[in-house]
Amino acid sequence: MGRVSETDRSRPRRRRPFRKAVGLVVLLGVIGYFVVQRESNNGASFCTASATGTGSAGAGTVQTYEMTPEQAANAATIAAVGISKGLPDRAVTIALATAMQESALRNLDHGDRDSLGLFQQRPSQGWGTPEQIMDPVYSAGIFYDRLAEIKGYTRLPLTVAAQKVQLSGFPQAYAKHEPDATVLTAAFGENGTPASLACSGPAPSAGDPEKVRAELARAFGAPAREALGAGRAGAPAGRPAAGGSVPEPEVGLRLKEGGGPAEARRGRAMAHWAVARSKELGIARVSYDGSSWAAGRDGGAWQGKSGGSGRKAGAGDPHDAAPGEVRIFVSRGHAR
Repeated sequence: MGRVSETDRSRPRRRRPFRKAVGLVVLLGVIGYFVVQRESNNGASFCTASATGTGSAGAGTVQTYEMTPEQAANAATIAAVGISKGLPDRAVTIALATAMQESALRNLDHGDRDSLGLFQQRPSQGWGTPEQIMDPVYSAGIFYDRLAEIKGYTRLPLTVAAQKVQLSGFPQAYAKHEPDATVLTAAFGENGTPASLACSGPAPSAGDPEKVRAELARAFGAPAREALGAGRAGAPAGRPAAGGSVPEPEVGLRLKEGGGPAEARRGRAMAHWAVARSKELGIARVSYDGSSWAAGRDGGAWQGKSGGSGRKAGAGDPHDAAPGEVRIFVSRGHAR
């Protein structure tokens, strides 16, 4: 009988448990990966703007546009700056559509040649310093300033108006964003259109009321700064308000009683601005015009006076807003 080579011999049985253990570890790793992925996806934050009967949509037709929190925050800033300048909804739609095309509503630190920011503006072409252009409030403001210089821009096709500002190599590309930009405009400030913006996801970490106050003033300008101190105060720290709950630290804004369409438009924009920037700024609740929104609750949707639990708003509830008032509550960083 010939000699059996080492390669023909069977491996010792003592190695089999080791191989089984390795296989089990790999299997558990794969299972764990998919569990984490599923939980991450289920807990992902996103924002949705919705409007009924905007643009060419028929009456009663609901249109929606979904964004990441980053995109929603930038869209909110663009809309806020336009509204603070007293510009019409058409200007806001043009600006939003332009930023959708140029950056997908992301504040990019790169681009073609020296292009930067939401609108891909170029320092070498007189748009400002790189630091200025990377500030969404500044970049939106200078876009609106140049748009306002175009005679009759509200009557021009969106692509024509945007191109006169941007001087893009692809001027027709703006057109495809007009329907979504119209929905966003309606959600942030258009009067007379059933529309809203809501954000879902987990409750945010702790926020800083002073930072919220400063960012609100930067986006909405002097009128917001003058009104910021007039909001209703929350309950003193550690002391329950009516109903037995202690409200989060509050940034309040009271609009003029009996204010006209301009004040109502600004209030609506501020409320949705706060929702759009809730994750970034640690905003836990927003109340306005008989409705309220709470981070991490009710699927991220706005609730009417009855709320998700059937509770009737008012009657001393510390989170309700009075007529003509926007109330913003900043998270303490723990479950409420």
